[in-house]
Amino acid sequence: MTQKTKLVLALIAVTAGCIGMGCAKLQARDHLNKGVQAFKGARYAEAVEHFKTSVDLDPDFHVARLYLATAYMSQYIPGAESKENLEYNKMAKEEFLKVLEKSPGDKTAVASLASLHYSQAQGISNLEDKLKKLDEAKVWYQKMVEVDPQNKEAYYSLGVIVWAKWYPALMAARVKLNMKAEDPGPLKDKKLKEELKEKWAATVDDGLNSLKKSLEIDKEYDDAMAYMNLLIREKADLADNSEEYKKMIEEADNWVQKALEMKKIKAARLPAGGGIIQEAAPAK
Repeated sequence: MTQKTKLVLALIAVTAGCIGMGCAKLQARDHLNKGVQAFKGARYAEAVEHFKTSVDLDPDFHVARLYLATAYMSQYIPGAESKENLEYNKMAKEEFLKVLEKSPGDKTAVASLASLHYSQAQGISNLEDKLKKLDEAKVWYQKMVEVDPQNKEAYYSLGVIVWAKWYPALMAARVKLNMKAEDPGPLKDKKLKEELKEKWAATVDDGLNSLKKSLEIDKEYDDAMAYMNLLIREKADLADNSEEYKKMIEEADNWVQKALEMKKIKAARLPAGGGIIQEAAPAK
């Protein structure tokens, strides 16, 4: 048998093996690579087609489905009410949920679903519908904490969601009492104040605890400091008396100062003329 004949037979054997066992998976990976290149070039529609083909060829291809969901998500614009835009949101959620069917603890899928729900809530003008969507986002951020207990953004987001729900309720009460934004508290109407306490005090405390947890994970988390200020400052309107109110406002002011100081510290770490940035040591 000549060397040429051996090569031909070997090629036939490889081809037959590919057809029988792995050609679809090889093609799926080829489409994944092409999709990634299109995605990196922000050609999301093209990327989607490659990722869809990849998943069709290999339904268990975890990475391809994650990319497909992310490509849909990248095309979604919060607040835009077009049918096409809402479809991007819907398809992204569906694909991330399929990822979780096979891999329930996938951190990327859970974080993306939380972000999608929160982003969608931000684009809703009707308050009742917005609050419902924020509740859905809260569920996913709680799942983020379950799969990644050291995720500071998850705890921070839970605190932000509490603020986003509590703030309109407080402002509505102030308007009802003819109080301007700059008018000092606490709320003068005892009955209204007690109603707000009963409904919101525990929720606001939950938000503060979530922000505190994010700061335990990262003591330099200035965004969390800023929302500590907001929640404490607004909770002060529920204080029993002026002295308690003043004390809470002072605490809120301290958090403002901490946030500003931390932003200055972080800015000072940045090189003046660009170049390589040395990573800061983790907070202890």
